Amino acid sequence: MKLAGQTIELLKKEIILEWRSKYAFNGILLYIVSTVFVCYISFNLNPGFKQTPGYPIVWNILFWIIMLFASVNAIAKSFLQESKARLLYYYTIAHPQAIILSKTIYNTLLMSLLSMLALVVYLLFFPSKVDDILYYFITVLLGSMSFSTVFTMISAIASKAGNNGTLMAILSFPVVIPVILLLVKVSKAAMDGIDRSLSLNNIGILVAINVIVIASSLILFPFLWRD
Repeated sequence: MKLAGQTIELLKKEIILEWRSKYAFNGILLYIVSTVFVCYISFNLNPGFKQTPGYPIVWNILFWIIMLFASVNAIAKSFLQESKARLLYYYTIAHPQAIILSKTIYNTLLMSLLSMLALVVYLLFFPSKVDDILYYFITVLLGSMSFSTVFTMISAIASKAGNNGTLMAILSFPVVIPVILLLVKVSKAAMDGIDRSLSLNNIGILVAINVIVIASSLILFPFLWRD
């Protein structure tokens, strides 16, 4: 079977397994809603804070922090949940590039859906003025893709090591920090209604990071897979 066909079949497998258990979706959705609710209660302890000039900045940064930790919790299981017997079976029937592609696409779809739901819940609890809501939604989708591509590859590397959580944090830090900074800048520009063309450079950098991570995954994962 060709690479595209294997990728599609493995993607179907991931979706079917998630549909049957809904473990990742329900768990991360509960985490997002509960975290937003806790933040809502904390902000209500100081009602005047919503009228301060710094409130939109805090609103924006807090959303991306919530999505960052939600992404880690959702995507970390990509390879960690796979048993050694199942991985050995995949080794005999599928190309390693098809496996990493299917995982990346599935995690991107999952995080895109969760991000949209999270943004709706966030806006319900924390109403805020977003001048260009469509551009903000696009930025959230791009952020979901960025988190998915980075954490999927790091999850594959961490699954080969004993101390998985620590290794994921160390490996993801150099890539995630620039991604977070770019997402905060672009989303803040969308909140302020700044002309979209002024953010094209930052969006281009985000897209380039995604392309580099995906290309690195396709090149390096076969070597990791043989270990």
